Amino acid sequence: MAGEKAFRVEGNVIEALPNGTFLTELSNGHRLTAFVAGREKFNFAGLKAGDKVTLQLTSYDLSVGRLLVET
Repeated sequence: MAGEKAFRVEGNVIEALPNGTFLTELSNGHRLTAFVAGREKFNFAGLKAGDKVTLQLTSYDLSVGRLLVET
């Protein structure tokens, strides 16, 4: 997901799923699965429903995103 083909969007956490994944919803109503990569799982341990997050998406697969920061 690196490079110029990736873009950032903001969303809200709907539900925490197992293994560091979250069901999130964007402002336009689109729902997708977001994951936390690598050691960042420790920083997102307290994430719960209703929290705002920033996601990184690619145009190749809009159903999966990577959590970048909690806003």
